[in-house]
Amino acid sequence: QVQVVESGGGLVQPGGSLRLSCAASGIIFKNYLMGWYRQAPGKQRELVATVSSGGSPNYADFVKGRFTISRDNAKNTMSLQMNSLKPEDTAVYYCNAAHHDLGGLIYWGRGTQVTVSS
Repeated sequence: QVQVVESGGGLVQPGGSLRLSCAASGIIFKNYLMGWYRQAPGKQRELVATVSSGGSPNYADFVKGRFTISRDNAKNTMSLQMNSLKPEDTAVYYCNAAHHDLGGLIYWGRGTQVTVSS
């Protein structure tokens, strides 16, 4: 059984920080590009960041310098450290796993809510 589960969301004040985690099971973790996406009400789902098996990150422009993506292949986990949070970061954040070679193997978590508000 494949499971991709996010955790760590919650309510935080502007300028604050949160750390999201994604735990995967039932897959060969090192064969997957891992990523975070987010979706705010009324908006399209958008890419936040990805991290390759070797740890190479890629970021959307709107989070560069504020967010850091990482992964621990030994623990089958991925994290997103979010600093200097803004109200516009409010969204449901989704964990994504995409096989490097088999395009049809894509898994999504159910999402975790991040709310940035005073």
